[in-house]
Amino acid sequence: MTAATAGVLLLAGLIASMPLFALRFRGRSIDPDVARRPASVLLDRWVRNWMVWALGPLERTIVRTGLSPDALNYFGLAAGMAAGVSFAMGALGPAAWLLALNGISDILDGRVARARGIASRYGAFLDSTLDRFAETGTFVGIAGLLAGSPWMTAATVLAISGSLLVSYTRARGEALGAGFSGGLMQRAERVVLLVLGALLDPAGTSRMGWPPGTVLAGTVVVIALGTVGTALYRTAVTAGMLARAEAPNRMNDG
Repeated sequence: MTAATAGVLLLAGLIASMPLFALRFRGRSIDPDVARRPASVLLDRWVRNWMVWALGPLERTIVRTGLSPDALNYFGLAAGMAAGVSFAMGALGPAAWLLALNGISDILDGRVARARGIASRYGAFLDSTLDRFAETGTFVGIAGLLAGSPWMTAATVLAISGSLLVSYTRARGEALGAGFSGGLMQRAERVVLLVLGALLDPAGTSRMGWPPGTVLAGTVVVIALGTVGTALYRTAVTAGMLARAEAPNRMNDG
């Protein structure tokens, strides 16, 4: 069994757990951590709540063992970088698994810190910064895999740039007192799409008679367009918030 096949089977099992989650948690409140984060069309709050529920046993185990959130951050960085190497080597199945581990670490580090009462600005900064390193490393590996096509090289560069701009617009807005973190293509959406693209590429390209990497390439194009669109959307919303906040001062100056 290949890594991609094992990943698809695991994904199918997780999806099969959704009805159980829906029955057990019908009418219950959304997880507080999920509620405070912006949802999107791709990953709404119900799906995010299900993901947190599915990871609950692992989260509780980590809290009991005393593993530090910093260790999760560094593990996520290593997994993201290793995913990039796997992508560059054309090993899409292992890359998908490593990227999934990166995403799981990103979900759990903050939750573990809050559960243990040790959440801090230091931890938040480390988390966000290492996420950018890991994501850049992943996309650099994808760029190496798709380097045979100038168009796909451009799309991958656009995806990297768009991903960084999505983070920058939020950080800059927050620094100016107008933080806005909504949009279609946030980090969680990017990770999920890349994992799905990598897992489905071997079977999809073989079945359709396409060159290997075609499904992943299409996923990168979607992410490139989505991240740039999200960055522009955040720019417009944040600029509007700042303009409205400063409007009285401009009127008084006039």
